[in-house]
Amino acid sequence: MHVTGSVPPSAPAPQETPADPAQAEDPTGGTGRHARRFGLPVATALVMGNIIGGGIFLLPASVAPFGTVSLVAFGVLTVGAIALALVFGRLAQRDPRTGGPYVYARGAFGDFAGFLAAWAYWITSWVSNAALAVAAVGYLDVLIPVNDHRWTACLAALVVQWLPALANFAGTRYVGAVQMVATVLKFAPLLLVAFGGLFFFDADNLGPFHAGDGSLTGAVSASAAILLFSYLGVESAAVSAGEVKNPRRTVGLATVIGTAGAALVYLLGTLSVFGTVSHDRLVESTAPFSDAVNAMFGGSWGGWAVALAALVSITGCLNGWTLLSAQTPYAAAKDGLFPAAFARKRRGVPTVGVGVTVVLASLLTVYNYMAGSAKVFEVLVLVTTFTATVPYLLATAAQIFHLVSGRRDLVDRRRLVRDAVVAAVAAAFSMWLVAGAGYAAVYQGVLFLFAGVLVYAVMAARRQQRA
Repeated sequence: MHVTGSVPPSAPAPQETPADPAQAEDPTGGTGRHARRFGLPVATALVMGNIIGGGIFLLPASVAPFGTVSLVAFGVLTVGAIALALVFGRLAQRDPRTGGPYVYARGAFGDFAGFLAAWAYWITSWVSNAALAVAAVGYLDVLIPVNDHRWTACLAALVVQWLPALANFAGTRYVGAVQMVATVLKFAPLLLVAFGGLFFFDADNLGPFHAGDGSLTGAVSASAAILLFSYLGVESAAVSAGEVKNPRRTVGLATVIGTAGAALVYLLGTLSVFGTVSHDRLVESTAPFSDAVNAMFGGSWGGWAVALAALVSITGCLNGWTLLSAQTPYAAAKDGLFPAAFARKRRGVPTVGVGVTVVLASLLTVYNYMAGSAKVFEVLVLVTTFTATVPYLLATAAQIFHLVSGRRDLVDRRRLVRDAVVAAVAAAFSMWLVAGAGYAAVYQGVLFLFAGVLVYAVMAARRQQRA
């Protein structure tokens, strides 16, 4: 780690970044009628679409065992998520290139920190895709019974993963179109439950405030660790900055607007589900929003409609996450820190990254269904909770590094105090989430990270040989 205020020689200085970062991208695969750069509406939809995906549709049931104390965790989590959004917005103004946390960590601390951010974020992406597919199967079961047989459910999860991958192979033009449609369609059931559910709210359904056996603080941390999954995606616009029009302005706006909008829907939606579905039933639910609509209006038609909208939402979320899962390895590959194949683009999309990601997510999905765990979603969520904090913490550390270094070309002194407070909140938030993920998730996450150290050793040796 560099302790001086200078940017390490291995990373180009942020002020040397082209005014239009897209010009620095690979010209061989990033142009054409199937490639299109995103404006503010699509960038905001990408953030909201990736945040509001499968998580919100299943997480009320996942945190119900902790009691309504999980609503407190949601509030704290929202503050931390908005702090992260502001940090990413400020970092993107300095260096608006594709890669997000990877670019920021490498620019501040050098190759190894950048690689760890890219590696951890990549793991987070494809493990998240597997978790989202499992969540989709829970809602598909409302329409077509698939959960009665393990392999039928597994096949359904694989189909849900591969359809968005095919959209990505078609090019960024189609990625943006799918994202806009999915984001619009998902808001109908979410707003119906979030606002309509308040009129059917029954306090008797809430259950105990603290339903667990452990301490109150432990319950808040544990539920927050699961709930973090619902906020993954706050960095979406920053990771895809190279495909965003006027990224220095657009990335920050899209990140803050998307995160704030998602937070409002999350808090009201979770509260409404808690108040319309009895606690005992919610703990066992695989489609809590469908159960909430059925409780509000009776019958099953509402549940079917919500389940269909949830499938559209999760598919749209997978569409965006599949793109993001390829963007960070693409940026790292261009710098020689990932295999060169990840730097290949076709129709604006790093196709090798998309392909490898969907294959790994599929293998993980099959493995988890073979293991026969009844809590596949929760296990995958907790692993991504830990791995996501690595790039988040490194990006936040990069912001703190710039603020403390005192370089006038990197720091707006008029906003120094405000930026420092926001960075401190984001850093504390990231550390707290590591503690709340639990020993098992940290253990599995560290194994993933240590495997990355070996990959870095091989890539660094090859770079030295070429030099």
